[in-house]
Amino acid sequence: MIRSMTAFATAERATEGGTLGAELRAVNHRFLELGVRLPDELRALEPALRERIATRVSRGKLDFTLRLRASEGDGALQLNAQRVAQLSELALDLAARLPSLRVELTDVLQFPGVLQGKGVDPEKLQADALALVDTLLEQFVAAREREGGKLATAILERVDGIAALAAEARTLIPLIRTGQRQKLEARLADVAQNMEAGRLEQELVLWLQKLDVEEELDRLESHVKEIRRVFKQPEPAGRRLDFLLQEFNREANTLGSKSVDIRTTNIAVELKVLIDQIREQVANIE
Repeated sequence: MIRSMTAFATAERATEGGTLGAELRAVNHRFLELGVRLPDELRALEPALRERIATRVSRGKLDFTLRLRASEGDGALQLNAQRVAQLSELALDLAARLPSLRVELTDVLQFPGVLQGKGVDPEKLQADALALVDTLLEQFVAAREREGGKLATAILERVDGIAALAAEARTLIPLIRTGQRQKLEARLADVAQNMEAGRLEQELVLWLQKLDVEEELDRLESHVKEIRRVFKQPEPAGRRLDFLLQEFNREANTLGSKSVDIRTTNIAVELKVLIDQIREQVANIE
C-alpha cells in the first residue's frame, strides 16, 4: 500500500468534561518524529498516545494537538461550601483582631478552591481521548492513502516509460553490435595481415564484450518487476523504493558509459530523467 507522508486530519468528540478536539498533520521526514501538545487534564496520557500513533504511522514529521473545550452549561461554576466555611471562620477571627479589615465578595470568590467546576472522571476522559485518537488516525491514514494513490499512478507511469526504453534498447543492441563490428573490421583491415591467425576475431570479441549491456537491461527489467510488486504489498514501501531507485540509477549510468551509439546514449539520458522524476515522488512516500 502506497501512502503519502503529507496529510492532515481533524476530529472532535463530546465528553462529560467538554468537547475534545484533535488535530494531526504531517510532512516528509526520513524517520518518525512526533510532536505532542496536550491539555493539562490529559498530560499523563502522552506515552499511550505516542504508542497508538506509532502503530499506524511509520515515517514523517508529525504534529499532534489535543484540546479540551468546556461545553456551555457543563462549565458552570459551583460554590465549595466547605472552603467558604473555612474562610468564614478565618474572617471572624481576623475581624476580632483587625476591626478595620474589609473583605470584598470578589476577593473571596477569587480565593483558590472557592469556585469549582463540575467534576470529571479522569479515566473516562482518557478513554474518550483515546477513542478520538483512533477516529483521527483512521481519517489521517485514509488521507495518506488517497494522496498515495495519486503518487503511485504518477510513479507507475514513469516505470512503464523505463520498461519501454529498456525494450527499445534491447532491439537496438544487435544492430549497434553489427555496426560496431563492421567499423572495427574496417579499421583493423590495414594491420590484419600482420596479426596471428584468429587474433582479429579475438580482438573483435573483446571489444564487443565491453559494449555488451544485456546484463544491465536484464537487471532493469528485473527492477521494473520488483517495483511493481512492491506497490502491491500492504507494508510501507518508501525505504524499499529508495533502494530500488539506486539500482535503477546504477544500470542507467552503466548503459550510458558503455554506449557507442547516439540512440543508446539518448535512452540512457531519458532513463535518468525518469528515475529522477520517480525519486521526487518517492520522497513523499511513507
